Amino acid sequence: MSAAEFNELLLSNADPLKPFAVNLTRDQEIAKDLFQETLYKALANQNKYSTGTNIRAWLFTIMRNIFINDYRRKAKQRIIFANNSNETLINSGKIIVNNGGESSLLLKEIHKAIYQLPQIFKTPFLLFFDGYRYHEISESLNEPLGTIKSRIHFARKLLKEQLSQY
Repeated sequence: MSAAEFNELLLSNADPLKPFAVNLTRDQEIAKDLFQETLYKALANQNKYSTGTNIRAWLFTIMRNIFINDYRRKAKQRIIFANNSNETLINSGKIIVNNGGESSLLLKEIHKAIYQLPQIFKTPFLLFFDGYRYHEISESLNEPLGTIKSRIHFARKLLKEQLSQY
């Protein structure tokens, strides 16, 4: 197959790749890049295409493999860019040492939120938090099991609302 015939075959079967690229990336700009890279790889590997085989399947396979390889590469890098004009690296894979300041502040906020719960929810929740099972809490507070489960559920719900900013 000549280069001109291959180019014509490639271009006539390239349109279905665009929605597939958008489906994979969920981003129009990244999808355009993926589409272009797929066509580039197909042209670069024209000699690997066997005449008579399904060119669409071949193109879809190339696109899927490029997407998977890029995803794996990005997952290994785990580099986060700051949203400023310099595109500063926030995390370039270096070891991060936590000083505990942020976690102690968060822990204080959690304790504060727990102790602000109404007593009816706070007592069963604290017992559950300490590791007691539902039936043990039920027996110690002399309340039905369903009531204990409900109170713990509502305590969690209230805490989730109070701590939603974190």
